[in-house]
Amino acid sequence: MPYAFDQYSHGEKKKERKQWLFLAIDLLMLVILLTASIVVYSNNRQLEAVMPEFNSALESHDYEHALSMYRSLQEELLSLDPSATDDMSYELGILNQMEEEIDIRVIAIETNMRDNRATLSADDRAFIEQLGELTGSRFSVWLNSLCEEFLLGTIEKPTLQFIFDQFTTLSNISSATRPLLSEIDAIEISRGDVQAAENYLSNAQYIEAAEKFEDVISSTDGFVYDYAVQRLEDCKLEMYEPMISQCEHMLETYKYYSAEEVLSDLAHIFPEDQRIQSSLLIATSNTTSVYDYDGQVEVICVRPLIADTRLAFEINYVSSTDSLYLTTGEFHAILDELYARDYCLVDPLSMVDVSSDSYLVEQTMKVPAGKKPLIFILENLNYSAYQQGIGLCQRLVINDQGQVCGEYVNADGQTVVSRSSEAIGILDSFVEEHPDFSYNGNKGVISFSGYETLMGYCTNIDQVDDRNIALSSSGLSTINPTAEDIAANCETVDAILSELADTGWTFGSSTYGFINANSCDMPTITTDTDKWLSQVGTLTGQVHILVYPNGDFIKGSDTRCQFLKQNGFRVFFGVGPSPYYTYGDNYLYYDRAMLCGDTLRNSNYSRLFDVENILDSSRKNTR
Repeated sequence: MPYAFDQYSHGEKKKERKQWLFLAIDLLMLVILLTASIVVYSNNRQLEAVMPEFNSALESHDYEHALSMYRSLQEELLSLDPSATDDMSYELGILNQMEEEIDIRVIAIETNMRDNRATLSADDRAFIEQLGELTGSRFSVWLNSLCEEFLLGTIEKPTLQFIFDQFTTLSNISSATRPLLSEIDAIEISRGDVQAAENYLSNAQYIEAAEKFEDVISSTDGFVYDYAVQRLEDCKLEMYEPMISQCEHMLETYKYYSAEEVLSDLAHIFPEDQRIQSSLLIATSNTTSVYDYDGQVEVICVRPLIADTRLAFEINYVSSTDSLYLTTGEFHAILDELYARDYCLVDPLSMVDVSSDSYLVEQTMKVPAGKKPLIFILENLNYSAYQQGIGLCQRLVINDQGQVCGEYVNADGQTVVSRSSEAIGILDSFVEEHPDFSYNGNKGVISFSGYETLMGYCTNIDQVDDRNIALSSSGLSTINPTAEDIAANCETVDAILSELADTGWTFGSSTYGFINANSCDMPTITTDTDKWLSQVGTLTGQVHILVYPNGDFIKGSDTRCQFLKQNGFRVFFGVGPSPYYTYGDNYLYYDRAMLCGDTLRNSNYSRLFDVENILDSSRKNTR
């Protein structure tokens, strides 16, 4: 037992010594912390007096003392290990306050000199010179920015010269002033070119901006050279992603010629960029030389296509369906023959410059070597209720792949959505298979009337009455759309139009009511045009093309045609079996060859295709 007691007693003593040791360490840490706090408190108390003293020195014009205080605090901070600067946040704050106080007066002097052409007072000069680098760096930056403003045209030479003259004798600024002063004349010479480059850049005309900056760089040195080099780099940084993405989208939509032109410029600006080189190779692999074409231009026109021949020619046969429309199979067969005969889709607006409202400038059409130009028109895409139930589409939709398709109800009562049910999707698919059938991604003109619907959608409350009359006459249920329904339809139509425009389609008018224009008086033409512009044109955007329904065109000198031209219509299409176009007073006129059941059987289009290879077998059974 004594042994056990002694063992326990020894353990307790050992434990007590440890407790005393920990207590001593805690006391020591407390002393250290208190000492540090006292030091920090003492330092902060001292720093609290710095700003009043600094401000007092400025107020008493003792600028050398103020500079000395600033330098002392700055040297203290610079002597620290960079990792310890967080512990000196209070000191950094004081330093910033000093700089802010100086900035207040610097800005006041700058403003007075620029706005009022005020001469530096003796105290201003003392303030600037005696505060050394504190004011020197600030005014040097300002003078540099004034030269940039002069280059950009926001300050004029007399004011700039006056300001520089004030600083040439100040010891802490003269070294920065004199070189810039000697460049003012050179800056003046380059102002026009630099401002042109900046204007291009602000308008996102990146190629032009880069080329202009390169021109400036090649012909200058010094300030202007340095400025142009930096701005060229800024331009390249800003332009790269949007422009290369734009070019890649051009390639996706078969605009190979446009893509090649832009990519060639980009390859010059970014000579080592592999993404640009790869895209350029794709473009050049799909282009050939082009030539100026001055012959006649073929124009073909179709109406919406018959998607279900069984419904059109067996179940609900109507002679007008047989005579007015092509089947989807016939249209595809026509494309095959046109392609085999080296026709190539072109933009009808490529023959004119319509940038001026008062006159039209003739332009020479460009066509790829070995190709003949072809203009395609899909007429009056409104999908009237009268066209339902006879095998035609009832509206356009966008499928899950983002492609524009026709929607129709087939003979079995099933709703079908397909690219191959309308001319748009068929032609889009054909160009995907044969990109050289389209020059630079052009597809054709889609002309719209506004009567009843637009592409099968009521997009204005004014259409509803006419739509319901047509629906009732066709034995179909009428509609009562709300304002929200109309707005939703407009959004749908807008999305379809955007996709069509992006994929090479151009828009035109078939007049609002699909009227025989030349048979109408001026009030009728005015009312019809106003309705088209307000109800259809607000969705399509400005169009320059008018496809006269049934070819009933108005002569260009007629006051009714003058009215149409005043409202933006400058390219007109009539009807004629042979290719023909002519320029008139501020307009271009084409004849178009109508392709339909009647003309396939009764017109000679052998220059375009062999009709025996075109006629649908189901149509032959109806003759």
